[in-house]
Amino acid sequence: MINVLLVDDDALTLELHRSYVGRIDGFAVAAECSGARAALNAMLDTPPHGGVDLILLDVTMPDGSGLDVLRQLRARSTSVDVIAVTSVREADVVRQMVALGVVQYLVKPFTFSTFSERLRQYRVYREQATAATGEPTQAEIDALLGASRPTRSIAIPKGLSATSLSRVTTELRSRRVLSAREAADNLGMSRVAARRYLEHLAEEGRAERRARYLGRGRPETEYHWR
Repeated sequence: MINVLLVDDDALTLELHRSYVGRIDGFAVAAECSGARAALNAMLDTPPHGGVDLILLDVTMPDGSGLDVLRQLRARSTSVDVIAVTSVREADVVRQMVALGVVQYLVKPFTFSTFSERLRQYRVYREQATAATGEPTQAEIDALLGASRPTRSIAIPKGLSATSLSRVTTELRSRRVLSAREAADNLGMSRVAARRYLEHLAEEGRAERRARYLGRGRPETEYHWR
């Protein structure tokens, strides 16, 4: 089992990532931290590394950055694997995170398909790293390095935007139950567009469709956050 430490200052994001990790075989959430200092304490105060194999690390937090956390971990020779999970896209930040040894850099917002593929790629990388002994061949080294890198980008379906998907996702997560009509009214978009995003969340397994009966006539579809 791969034990995961979740680090993010947003409670809803922690909840989302917890639910995602729970749906992937071979992974379990070992602990959750809502800030940089808490993450460092969790990793440095309880050897060996608090039973954590992988950190899903946010970059921007009120009490410090993911870069700060990673620098201090590396300075103390802590070799735990890290996947950056953030909305930060600045090239300089990405370069610094890579230089500090992140195995992947995952940009928010993303779908469960993207998240699960990246964690499964990491699992392959970890299995190959564990299996490597003695003096591996060049081919084995190349395979190990390549196993931690995504082989392709998983795109949001054509016609949907990442920004709007994030808005609809946040609205549904906060309200727990939402119809396309309510989403459209709350977010200032058309009902057709709202339904497309909600349907996408349902197809991804992040929402569940249910019928809402308002009286006589055809029931309205409502979406429940999972």
